[in-house]
Amino acid sequence: MKQTTDGIIFDLDGTLWDCTPAIAEAWNAAIDQFDFVDKKLTADDIRNVAGMPHDAIYDKIFPDLSVEQRRELQKVSDKLQMENLKEKGGELYPQLEETLEQLQEKHRLFIVSNCQVGYIDNFLEFHKLQHFFTDHACFGDKNQPKGENIKDVIRRNNLKSAVYVGDTKGDYEASEVAEVPFVFAKYGFGEVAADVQTIDTFADLRKLF
Repeated sequence: MKQTTDGIIFDLDGTLWDCTPAIAEAWNAAIDQFDFVDKKLTADDIRNVAGMPHDAIYDKIFPDLSVEQRRELQKVSDKLQMENLKEKGGELYPQLEETLEQLQEKHRLFIVSNCQVGYIDNFLEFHKLQHFFTDHACFGDKNQPKGENIKDVIRRNNLKSAVYVGDTKGDYEASEVAEVPFVFAKYGFGEVAADVQTIDTFADLRKLF
């Protein structure tokens, strides 16, 4: 990987940071505004749906609500999530900035996440990490699967040998769609059964690249 990789594309949640407490808090605040849902979410609930397309998360967690009710809840929840992230941010994984700085010396860095528009920007702005990343894409841009967003980033940045780093089965499947090697962030939220390159900490990327 060190010799050929020209771009490293990262998933966000569970790979670069953990903001699940702030997200759970925002969802619960949104839930309190409606009488058709009586459910409280925890950070673990959020981790369990990490990596899914943004809209599908609401279908998964609130299967008993009507489509219209889910849309109402999502509208309020999304707004509160963005406000919470701007105010509180999330927890960066250990040695993230130092590792990004070293990786950036030889590789261009990118982010592709299944989140809503503005979510990645909030991550970058809160932690002042904009200078590390060349480009990013999310589900909310075109409402398309992660694999297609990885392809878009590769095409518009003329990458010849990119790698995707993520922490869930969905991330691995997206890398398969995009036909790029996958690095599994074992410290994240999910599990991957495939025989792939694995890292135990974010800093382990220094050894690979």
